[in-house]
Order: sequence, then C-alpha cells, then structure tokens
Amino acid sequence: MPAPSPLRETLYQVIFHVDTAAGRRFDTWLIVLILASLLVVLLDSIEVIQQRYGLWFNLLEWGFTLFFAVEYLLRLYCSPRPARYAFSFFGLIDLLAVLPAFIALFYSEAQLLIVIRVIRLLRVFRVLKLRHYLVQANFLLSALRGSRQKIIVFLLSVSTLVTVFGALMYVIEGPEHGFSSIPKGIYWAVTTLTTVGFGDITPKTALGQTIATLVMITGYSIIAVPTGIFTAELANAMRQDNGLHLAHACPRCHKAPHEAMAAFCSRCGSALYPAPAPKPD
Repeated sequence: MPAPSPLRETLYQVIFHVDTAAGRRFDTWLIVLILASLLVVLLDSIEVIQQRYGLWFNLLEWGFTLFFAVEYLLRLYCSPRPARYAFSFFGLIDLLAVLPAFIALFYSEAQLLIVIRVIRLLRVFRVLKLRHYLVQANFLLSALRGSRQKIIVFLLSVSTLVTVFGALMYVIEGPEHGFSSIPKGIYWAVTTLTTVGFGDITPKTALGQTIATLVMITGYSIIAVPTGIFTAELANAMRQDNGLHLAHACPRCHKAPHEAMAAFCSRCGSALYPAPAPKPD
C-alpha cells in the first residue's frame, strides 16, 4: 500500500485528531458553525422572522451547506478507509447535514412544499455532529453501553407491568369510560406510571381508581431505577479514566477495562483470571 501524501496526512491530523493545536482549533470553529447553522434553522422556522430575513437566512444556509459539503469531501479524501467512514454513523450524519439543501434544488417548492419542509428538517441532524468533537461525551456512551443490559431488563419489566395494568383497566372500566381497547389502557398506564398524567382518560369506578392509585405509587418507586443504573456506570467510567483500571477483559461478557484490584467482573460476576492449576503431589 503506498504511503499517504503529506497533504492527506496533514489533513487527517487536523480533521480527525484533537490532540494537536490545529485539530483543536478546527474542532472549535466547527462547533461554532454547527451551532450557528442550527440557530439559522430555528429562526427560519418562525414565520414573522422568516418573512423579514428570509433572503439572509437562505444565503447563510447555503454558506453553511457549502462549508459542510467541503468538510465531508475532505474527510473522504484524507480518511485511510473512505468507504468505512462514509457508511459509519457519523459519516451518514455528515452526509445528512448537507444532502437536504442539494435535494431541494431538484424540486419545485411551489408544488412539493411539504416534501421540501421535511427534507429541510433533516438539517437538525447537524447537532449530532457535535458529539464527535466533545471528548466528555465518551463517558456518557461508555455508561450507556455498560448499563444497556440492565436497562433492557428494566424496560421489559415495565412493559409487562403496563400491559397487565392496561388490560385490567380495559376489563374494569370498559369503553364507556374511555378504555375502548387494551392498547388504550396501556397508553393510560404508561402516562400514569411515568407521572405524566394527561387526564384525557380517567377511571370512574372505585376499583379502577384503586388500581390507578397503585399505578401512581408504583411509578414513583421505579422511576429512579434507570437513573441509578446509569449513574453507577457513569461513575465507573469516570474512575476508569483516572487511571485506576486494567486492560484485562472479562472472559465471559468481554467487558473491559476493570479496576486495578478487581478479581471478578463488575457486570456478570465471572472471575477475571483463571484459577491456578493445582500443584502436583
């Protein structure tokens, strides 16, 4: 494989790395431009402001679009594996940041106004580009990965709970009180369990109100469970970043790293090291 040209190597260091002065400056300006483009999108959606400054918004939007298009092409050019970047999550986000404006060129806004508006809303995906330049967000992603299994189990348990409560309310209250189907009852159970309480459907019978009270109390008792799971994993990720970890992965669930003195996996409980072989007699 031929060695990359000096230009590609320099661009790669500036665009993809944040451990150089040029890379930090590039990321800083990129964040500023992303936020500015989002501000333009938000203001352009306000009819009074759009009627007065619509032309300026269009000019700014095309300026942002051309900049992000050049950035996307430069990333493809200097990336060691362009196809891998193009089909990666952030590669697709970078493409969505510029694609709507160019698609809009091939349609008549007078005839396909709704389609154009939907396409233009995709510009909001630019905000997802921010995560690529915020190092501290890695803590959040690490905590989400670590708590994924526990949260999935929690969500499955809650889903079972609201299905049972929804079916009960459908049987007890019935269509005459707004519970016209089991899915309608599940909708009521979700809004009640999460303490949202829209109030569009309310139980009328004494038994239904008793179950509603039970659902409310249950909601207060379980609403903090995913927060506690995520907070524990976040604290673990931050401890590992401080250097109090080892790179040994769990042989069972492959979680890595662990704290320096850990003998068992903090996720599945398996031993991190094989038991020593017995000494021969």
